[in-house]
Amino acid sequence: MPKTNLRRLTMAAMLGAIAFILMYFKVSIPVLSPFADLDLSALPELFGGFILGPLGGVLIIVVKLVLKLVFQGTSSMFTGEVQNLLLSLAYVLPAVLYYRRHRTKKGAVIGLVLGSVCSIVVAVITNLYLIFPAYMKLYGMDWESILGAFSAANPWIKDIPTMVAFSVVPFNLLSRIITSLLVFLLYKKLSVPMKHLIQ
Repeated sequence: MPKTNLRRLTMAAMLGAIAFILMYFKVSIPVLSPFADLDLSALPELFGGFILGPLGGVLIIVVKLVLKLVFQGTSSMFTGEVQNLLLSLAYVLPAVLYYRRHRTKKGAVIGLVLGSVCSIVVAVITNLYLIFPAYMKLYGMDWESILGAFSAANPWIKDIPTMVAFSVVPFNLLSRIITSLLVFLLYKKLSVPMKHLIQ
């Protein structure tokens, strides 16, 4: 294997490990979601995707989730890990693919916006058809009890549409805004030394 490819694989593995570590540093925002926490694990995924390309971004995501399963296991019949995979891919790939064709600040912003929109759409679908049905099976819950938990944290939430409008969408939007801003502010400073490491 050429040294450059080995260095790229090594960097992807290292960034995947960093993404896994960042999953431990999470913040709970009950008013937006009593079930989910915010973390910054998407940061190294995007940095790596912008530098290594879409395949590198995918590898970083996979490494993160494999480490998560090895060290933490699953508490959701793997549905949480599947959702994490889908959300990460929906966020990282559109951003990376667009930026590869438009390597400007404007291109980075548009790519991050595209990725954010795609991941929010996927978040709505996976929450309604994957995550909450899994909670129902795992913990003997039903929609009434799930909505009750949301309503206790946010009285504006009364049914599934208001849960989507006042929890799922704003929670994921806040997560993507924070991550995208950090990527935009830090990428140029960090990308130069990172690129030197793989040359």
